[in-house]
Amino acid sequence: MTVIVRDVRPSDAEGFARVRRAAVPHMLATAEQCAFDWAHAHPDSHARPLVAVAEDGEVIGTVQLRIAHDAPEPGIGSVNVYVDPQRLGLGAGTLLLRAAEEHLAERGAHTLYSWVVDEPASRAWAERRGYAPSRSAHFLRLDLTTAELPPLEDLLAGVELRTAEDFAADPRPLFELDSVTTADEPGDVGAELDDYAHWLEATWGHPLLDRALTTVAVVDGVPAAFTAAQTDGLGRYSSGMTGTAPAFRGRGLAKLAKNASLHRARAAGCVEAFTSNDADNGPMLAINEWFGYEIGATEVRHVRTIG
Repeated sequence: MTVIVRDVRPSDAEGFARVRRAAVPHMLATAEQCAFDWAHAHPDSHARPLVAVAEDGEVIGTVQLRIAHDAPEPGIGSVNVYVDPQRLGLGAGTLLLRAAEEHLAERGAHTLYSWVVDEPASRAWAERRGYAPSRSAHFLRLDLTTAELPPLEDLLAGVELRTAEDFAADPRPLFELDSVTTADEPGDVGAELDDYAHWLEATWGHPLLDRALTTVAVVDGVPAAFTAAQTDGLGRYSSGMTGTAPAFRGRGLAKLAKNASLHRARAAGCVEAFTSNDADNGPMLAINEWFGYEIGATEVRHVRTIG
C-alpha cells in the first residue's frame, strides 16, 4: 500500500484527532482543538503538522513538530509521531519522522526530543532511528463515576477558591501564576512564558480550556495555586497543569484547588479524569494517588542529536 506524507488540510482535523485518540487514549483530542492549534502556533516555533495518508485518503498517522522557541537554549526541537494502531507496519511513522527531522534541521534544531510509548516495539523503533531514552512520564486515569473523592475542606482564613471565569476581565494574574509554575516544572527542556499576547490567544482562548472548572486558590487576594481544567464535551476531563507559586508552597493549596475542580467536574457530568506527571515528580504523583488516580500508561522521553 502506498502511503504519502503531506501538510495538513482543514479537512484533516477529524482524522488527526482520531489518530491521536487511538494512539494515546489518555490525551484529549478533538477536531476543533487540532484546527485551533494549527492556526495559533507561535510563528517562532516553526510548527508544521503533517499527516500520513493511505491510498483511500484516510489519515493513518500524524506528527507534531516544533522548535522550542520558549526554551532558554536555542536549537531544541520536538517531534511526536502517532500512527493508528490498526495501520502499523505500512511505513507511515518512518516517513513522518523523516519529514519532521528535515524540517526542524533546516530551521536550526540540533537536539530533538520525542515522547515514545513505553512498550518494547515502540522503544525499539525509536532507538533504531537514533533516539536514546531519557526521563519518563505517566498518564493517570480516575473514574469519576465510582471514585470516592476526598471531601471538600473548610478554607483557612484568607484563602478562597475562584474559577478562571472570575478573571475574565483581566486574566494577567493567571498568566503570571502560570509563568512562575511553568519555570520550574520537571522536564528535559525548560520553558519561559513571557509572551502575554500569545498566551491570551493560544492558552486562555484554547477550545479545551474549561474556565468554569479551572480552579484558583487565592490567598489574601493573590492567586497562589491553580489547576487548569480541560474538557472535550464527551465526558472527559483532563488536568492541563497544576502548580503553586514558590512563595505559597507547602500549604496544600494545589491539592485544595484540584479537589474542588474534580468535584465540580463530576457535578458537570464528566465521567473520566486524566492527568500526566513526570515520573520523578513525587509530590504531584502522591497528590494524584491521594485522589485515587491510577497509572494507565507510560511514555519515555527520547532524545537525538542531529546536524
